[in-house]
Amino acid sequence: MLKTLLPLAAALLLPAVAVAALPRNDLREFRIGMPVSALPPTGYGGFTCANDPSKKLSGWSDFKACPASADGSHAVSFRYDDPASGGEGGKTRVAGQPVNLALLIDNDAQVIGLKIDTDPHTGLYLHKKAYLFGIEARARFGEDGWTCRKADPTPTEQPIGGVFIKEHCEKRTDTRHFVLDRQLFRDPAKDLRDFTDATQLTILRAH
Repeated sequence: MLKTLLPLAAALLLPAVAVAALPRNDLREFRIGMPVSALPPTGYGGFTCANDPSKKLSGWSDFKACPASADGSHAVSFRYDDPASGGEGGKTRVAGQPVNLALLIDNDAQVIGLKIDTDPHTGLYLHKKAYLFGIEARARFGEDGWTCRKADPTPTEQPIGGVFIKEHCEKRTDTRHFVLDRQLFRDPAKDLRDFTDATQLTILRAH
């Protein structure tokens, strides 16, 4: 009986192993390392150069119209086109937080990075929660392996409700380099509604 069950057990395990081996996307259909030709043709819009938002693009393939950064990549900003992913003002959201998105594409037409920055121009309620997006990011990509550095407040930076955050974290795996920055503070000389609350996540191809 045991000899009969062993081949069956092995057969049942094979699909699970195959699924585990599949590459995991970094965001929706986007995965670091994919070619521009494989980027989704629909569902996204608002293509501009991240470093020059006034420069409009017709789509992903126009990435070389954007100025190259120091690493030679071209940053293309985009947004979700489907209304279900919008919300307040039709803003693009990730984990419920309004964000600005950009793909980093090299001269070989390959995605080498993804930037997700919380949108500072959203409503007050969500703006106050922007620093929490960093917690969501760490949960998504794994709590282990992060190296973090925290800065002390300056004279123009004070805690909000007793909480001060000025944190830079990095994590490296065999295929990814994660860079995560979070800020939560205010300038005591400014209005109470004028404060810094933000998270910036950059996912890069590991070198």
